[in-house]
Amino acid sequence: MNGFAAILVLLGVFWTQTSALNTIVLKEPGTNYVTGTMTIHNEDNIVEVHVRSGVYSSDTIFDYSHGYIATRLLSRNACFILKINKESIPELQEIGRLAFERKTMKAIYSPHNVWAQFQSGRSLFGRIRDWIVYGKPIEKLCSGLPLYKLVETQPPLSDHNCANAGIPSVLGIKICEKAN
Repeated sequence: MNGFAAILVLLGVFWTQTSALNTIVLKEPGTNYVTGTMTIHNEDNIVEVHVRSGVYSSDTIFDYSHGYIATRLLSRNACFILKINKESIPELQEIGRLAFERKTMKAIYSPHNVWAQFQSGRSLFGRIRDWIVYGKPIEKLCSGLPLYKLVETQPPLSDHNCANAGIPSVLGIKICEKAN
C-alpha cells in the first residue's frame, strides 16, 4: 500500500507541473458535498479558489508572481490581503500536489491553517498604486471593496469570531479581527 501511495504522490507532482490549467472539485471531508472549486493556472502562477457555503462563502486568489493572497469574504463584503510567507504558505506545486492527494486518497486530511488578523476600521480602497503591487487578478477580485491588510499571527484563544477562507482540506486561512 505504501508503494501505491508513493506512486500517487509522484503522479500528483508531475501532473501539476505539466498541466497548465487544472480545476479540482473540493468536497467536504467525509461527505460528497461539494464546497467549492480550485483552479491552478501554472503558466500565470495563480491559484483561484471559490468556496460556496452560505454565509461562509469566499473567493481567494493566490498570486505567486506578485507574492500576495487576496480573499473576498462574501459575508463581510470586503477583501483581505496577505503577503505570501514561504515558510507558512506552500508553493504552487505543493498546493497542487496536496489537492491531488486529497482528491485521490480520501483518507488524507491536511489541517494546515494560516492564522491572520486585521485591524477593524483600517481599510482602504484600492488605488492604481495598490493594483500595480497586487496584480490584475487581485484587482479584478477586490476592486470596489474595502481592502484590509492581514498580518500572520498565532491562533487566538477563541476562534469563534474568525472567518474561514483558503482551500478546504488543503490550506485554511483563518481571518480574525484584532482585539483592541
